[in-house]
Amino acid sequence: MVDAPALVATEPNGRRFVGAAAVNRVLRDLGGLWRLLGSLYLLPPIGWLEDCYYARVSRRRAWW
Repeated sequence: MVDAPALVATEPNGRRFVGAAAVNRVLRDLGGLWRLLGSLYLLPPIGWLEDCYYARVSRRRAWW
């Protein structure tokens, strides 16, 4: 089985975000309450937990 690629978000200037960082970057671009939710990723303990959880979910992606 081939692993599916991680979610990737690319800004117009070429900066790339992968995995949980990409999800949160998109949330920040949506604005409103989503911006607040996406900004929580910038806090060290929350960002680390999101990265760990994203890795766990991505390993089981085919199972779901």
